[in-house]
Order: sequence, then structure tokens, then C-alpha cells
Amino acid sequence: MLKKLRSIFSGPQDPPAPPTAIPAGERVYAVGDIHGRHDLFQAIIERIEADDAARGPADTTVILLGDLVDRGPDSAGVMRTARHWASTRKVRVLAGNHEEMFLGSFRRDDTLRHFLRHGGRETMLSYMDYDAYARTTIEELRALMPEVVPAEDVAFMRAMEDRIRIGDYLFVHAGIRPGVAIEQQQVADLRWIRGEFLQDRSLRDFAVVHGHTITDSPEVTPLRIGIDTGAYATGRLTAIGLEGTQRWLLTVESPTPTEAN
Repeated sequence: MLKKLRSIFSGPQDPPAPPTAIPAGERVYAVGDIHGRHDLFQAIIERIEADDAARGPADTTVILLGDLVDRGPDSAGVMRTARHWASTRKVRVLAGNHEEMFLGSFRRDDTLRHFLRHGGRETMLSYMDYDAYARTTIEELRALMPEVVPAEDVAFMRAMEDRIRIGDYLFVHAGIRPGVAIEQQQVADLRWIRGEFLQDRSLRDFAVVHGHTITDSPEVTPLRIGIDTGAYATGRLTAIGLEGTQRWLLTVESPTPTEAN
């Protein structure tokens, strides 16, 4: 019965997906949601640098899929390292919904409250002393943010991209609205969408690489690649490498901060 159900929903009657490729001479690495896990970010950088060197010369681009901040213990360290890495090689960064909340927190108290409830508390504690944080009201904290968060980090977030197209691959944080042309996609969908995108089985002439939705292991299908393996909670950060029609995964793991204590 289970085999029959599988054939109904994802069986061979589905038309084959078109082939996807990165342009000749190029190589791309995409890194899933880091969420303040500076230790894992440093480890994946080492893996990518070693893997890239071992594969020989190429025009290599690294794409961070967004949500560098929140939930994990060292968002400030992640931002600092991302800025440094981008100064040494071609690194492009997508804005996730958590960067959107972080930036919005500089302007509105209600956004700051939402931000703090969804991982922003850990972010702020990576920038400021706990006692100072604990003494502040929402209004006082928002007034302090331009002082404790480096202007370089704010500028880095504001410069993040919404989507990146390389060859037959589209890189976004969360996904795309089915049936809508790439040029007409709304930023809110690119950063926040889940169900409609994940359930869509429509054929298209490109594959989407995304994070945002946590899965136990990477989801790699012909036209959708999800690589958010929940770094802040699982201690596992995933990247994918792409060259020509090749795809390969790179994963680093370490105990979560709670497990390590």
C-alpha cells in the first residue's frame, strides 16, 4: 500500500525535470542558515576553502543564503567573519527574514519586540553585556542599538541581496511564489514563504536553492534544494557545491551550546 501511495504522489508518471547547470568555468557554493553559530561558520569556511582548492581553478562564488543572525550565541562573530570573508573572495549574501527583523528593530519598538522573541535576544547579547541588556526597556534598547551594533554590520545587512541567479540556479532565502515570474517575485515571499513553495511540483527551467525551512537532512531534488539543517539547534551546518551539472554536499557538525555545557 505504501509503495502504491508513493507512486501516486511522486511516481514515474511525473515528467522529467530539465537539466540544470552552472555556466562553464564557474563554481558555486551555497551555505545554509547560520543563525549565530560562529563556530560552525568558521568550520564550513575551512571546508569550502579546502574543497575549492582541491577541485582546481574556477571562477568561484560563495552565496550565504541569509539568516546569519539570531538564535545562536554569536551573531556578532558571524557578521564580523562574513564581512572579512567577503573582503578576501567573491562572497554574495542574501537577506533572510531575520536580517529583515534586525534592521526593522532600529526603527520600530513593535518590530524590536518581535525580533527579541524570535532569536534577537541572543543576537543583542552577542553585542552587549547581559547586565546592561537586562536593565533596559524596549525604548531604551532601541535607542542603544546604533551604539552597540557596529555601523559596518548594519551597512552589510542593508547591502544584502534578495535573489541571485547563476546559470540554471536561483538562490533565495525562503523560496518563490509558484506561477510568478522571477522579476515579479515579492521580497516578502523570497524571505518568508514556506508551504506553497515547498508543496509546488510545477516544472520550471531553473532549480531553486534555499534555506529558511529546517529539515533533518538536505532536501536535494532536481528543481529544489533545501539546505537549512537547523545549525543553531542541531549543531549541523550544510553547504552545497555546484559546478557544471555536478552537485555535492559539505556538512560540519559540533555539539549545540547547550549540549556542550
